Amino acid sequence: MDERGRKMDERREAKRINSVRELNVYRLAFETAMEIFELSKRFPPEEKFSLTDQIRKSSRSVCTNLAEAWRKRRYKAMFINKLTDSEQEAAETQTWLEFALACKYIHQVTFKALDEKYEHIFAQIVTMERRADSFCRSSTVPRPSSIAKKE
Repeated sequence: MDERGRKMDERREAKRINSVRELNVYRLAFETAMEIFELSKRFPPEEKFSLTDQIRKSSRSVCTNLAEAWRKRRYKAMFINKLTDSEQEAAETQTWLEFALACKYIHQVTFKALDEKYEHIFAQIVTMERRADSFCRSSTVPRPSSIAKKE
């Protein structure tokens, strides 16, 4: 292998993502979910089992679905399915944020900042869907019939 080819391999290896926690979209979703958690502590007690619980669940589910997608990337269709679930949870969170704004639990500036973060999250997830082949493993899962036979 020539010098140029070796350098390209080194760059690819340096870019290799080994954990879902290394994905920018995961870090942004996690950070935003934690921001919502802190913000929701100030919601009124009567919202505990409604808005507070729902917004916390949906914001956290963005991350959990990204983690599931990462683990299922061996199967492109399942990978994309979990990314779609993550998008749906992000959309749900945006809706709960809109309710929090309408109920005057958060300010317009806070709503706008969080809503923009979720728009960035959407964009990153859509990019992952479009580039699913680069995330998905090419190897197949061994099936019982393909395991070496006992002698």
